[in-house]
Amino acid sequence: MDSLPNAGPAGDAFSAIAPGITYLNTATMGLPPTRTAEALRTAVDDWAAGRPPLDRYEAAVDAARASFARLLATSVERVAIGSTVSTSVGKIAAALPAGAEVLVADGDFSSLVNPFAGRGDLALRSVPLAGLAAAVRPGTALVAVSAVQSADGRVADLPAIRAAAAAHGARTLVDATQAAGWLPLRADDYDYLVCGSFKWLLGAHGVSFLTVRPGTEDGLSPAFAGWYAGDDPWAECYGPITRLATTARQFDASPAYLGFVAVAESLALIEEVGVEAIFRHDVALATAFRDGVAGLGFPAIGEGGSAIVSVPGLPGGVAERLVAAGVELAARAGSLRFAFHLYNSGSDVERVLGVLRAG
Repeated sequence: MDSLPNAGPAGDAFSAIAPGITYLNTATMGLPPTRTAEALRTAVDDWAAGRPPLDRYEAAVDAARASFARLLATSVERVAIGSTVSTSVGKIAAALPAGAEVLVADGDFSSLVNPFAGRGDLALRSVPLAGLAAAVRPGTALVAVSAVQSADGRVADLPAIRAAAAAHGARTLVDATQAAGWLPLRADDYDYLVCGSFKWLLGAHGVSFLTVRPGTEDGLSPAFAGWYAGDDPWAECYGPITRLATTARQFDASPAYLGFVAVAESLALIEEVGVEAIFRHDVALATAFRDGVAGLGFPAIGEGGSAIVSVPGLPGGVAERLVAAGVELAARAGSLRFAFHLYNSGSDVERVLGVLRAG
């Protein structure tokens, strides 16, 4: 453990974390930086005092959209805002013709899969993640996959999936919710990318993003356009919108302002630290932990290279002992799931391994 960092790359940006807490549950919900929490408290106080700062709310929406675009290596004109991943996916599902084949990975997260299943008239085909690229065939309309699997942290072979889709004329939809913020990604490599902000982006529930590659706008249903999708939302918010935005803003949902106040601050911090630096930090910790549990006779799922480590087969009562030791984690799909992010350090790895060694 001597080679592992004793502190996260963000310094004291998370000073509000309680002493004794080892937080390894970012895959469920990320922690807000101290400045994010302070900005949110100020916004709530202003709201309660009868002075909701709409200009600052709008500035936060603009800042978050632009920051997300930079983090995902795309232009701000290609980023739409939303509330949840499932509603953004629903816009894509609603635009598909009846009978269209949608290819997904077995056990992928429901918010990505269920909007297609809910149509009832689509050909939804599910295959093992490792075989997803090989399963694309003529007639496949869309390949939808999470960049990183929520249940166990496996990383999809996105280059192979993208190449297979291109070879067969299929479009691609990537859910980056378990990836953006630690795994370097380029949104423009895919036709659509969706992302919830409340995990690795350290944001809040109620804020999500959707990127749309030029030329694929026809793959989203216009039936969901609300007032914020107008070219000038505040000038035209009654009756039918006569002029939608010409950018991906035409797919905007009305923003959850307080959520954007939080997200704008958190995304700024991630930009300052840098996704490449976060990737190296997170994966180094996860790899050390993966090696440690394997050395104790409990091999983790997958081949590594992920910030998420899922360990099946641990003895009964281990989860309770970890919680008693101040470790926050999750149980998913029959395994214990540990997620390492920029507020974690080598001491967190050693603390969990120490509990496991103690039996």
